[in-house]
Amino acid sequence: GDALPLQRFPPSSKQPVPVSYPAARQPHRLPARPLLRPAKVCQAGDAYTREKFKPQPTRDLEKEKRRLQNILATGKDEVEDEVKQVFVRKKEEEIAEPDRFEELMNEIQERREFLAEMEALGQGKKFQGIVLTEISQKLHEMEIIDKKRSEEMRNIMTKAFPVGNKSSLQD
Repeated sequence: GDALPLQRFPPSSKQPVPVSYPAARQPHRLPARPLLRPAKVCQAGDAYTREKFKPQPTRDLEKEKRRLQNILATGKDEVEDEVKQVFVRKKEEEIAEPDRFEELMNEIQERREFLAEMEALGQGKKFQGIVLTEISQKLHEMEIIDKKRSEEMRNIMTKAFPVGNKSSLQD
């Protein structure tokens, strides 16, 4: 039941051969002279062959001609005009922002849902003050927007239907 012996003993007729490890005897030495390849061997390979140059079109010559003709005719570069038009379009798209009133309504709804979830988890009292304060701020912002809109509508209506001269309405 004991463990097997770690070393195997040679038969008694043979002498034990000492095991030698070459790495343990002495470190690896570099050769006396460096191993360089002769130049002919290097030139025989592909190291010195060049790839043949293949020119590729770098620009559209017809487009370049049209651009230069336009510059000489009008004094302006059409590429600059295109860039300005794209920039103006992007500004117009940014101006048409989504309705802030609708965004505020969505934010209030999200906060109400969050508060309901927290109450369901038993954490309602912890978040109730914060969420109700945020909802109050959103409602105040909505009132300001509503006042601005009603003022704008009033101005539009007074311009469309002037009320200043009542005598003309009676005739």
